[in-house]
Amino acid sequence: MVGIEARVGAMLVLQDEVNARVHPQWRAQGYPWYRAIWVECAELLDHHGWKWWKHQTPDWAQVQLELVDIWHFGLSALLTSRVPATAIATALGQAPDASAARGAEAFCSAVEVFAANTLRMRDFDLPGFAALLRAAGLDFEALYRGYVGKNVLNRFRQDRGYQQGTYRKHWGGREDNEWLVILSADLDPESANFAADLHAALDASYRAGDRPRG
Repeated sequence: MVGIEARVGAMLVLQDEVNARVHPQWRAQGYPWYRAIWVECAELLDHHGWKWWKHQTPDWAQVQLELVDIWHFGLSALLTSRVPATAIATALGQAPDASAARGAEAFCSAVEVFAANTLRMRDFDLPGFAALLRAAGLDFEALYRGYVGKNVLNRFRQDRGYQQGTYRKHWGGREDNEWLVILSADLDPESANFAADLHAALDASYRAGDRPRG
């Protein structure tokens, strides 16, 4: 639990920093984090697949990436509410076994329960999120690695004019989230230079506008 708590603390710091780039006094702005969360739930279901009139195969890499996106907004809500890292780590460590939600319909239902709780509470449902992680097969280490990677992408977006509307989200025939998965796979997430190396790889790919060369 000590290791989890330390990494939760590190993620809280990173989230505070990226939010401050959007607005230095972001905590006082009353941003509706819950709204961003339930909208992300819809994107999550799209990547998993829910349409009964066509064949669909879950894109688990993108499903997990959407959960990481939800975690960004969840962390922001937790920071606003001043929930300590210890309590967050405990909730993540006590998630119920969601192996029963491996089936397609059960997984979709789990997402809907989480989204419904989010709307009802107008807040982040931390226990529900922890259960969703289990249902998607995403453990804490994978969440941490995915979060750090997406945090780098969010910083990259801000550096490239995301807030001003000048950022180009698609290049080389792919969305930036897809590039994130591709480029991260070639790097060591345990390296002390992981964040800097990933930012450099995104920059090089963005400039080239094409698939990175191995």
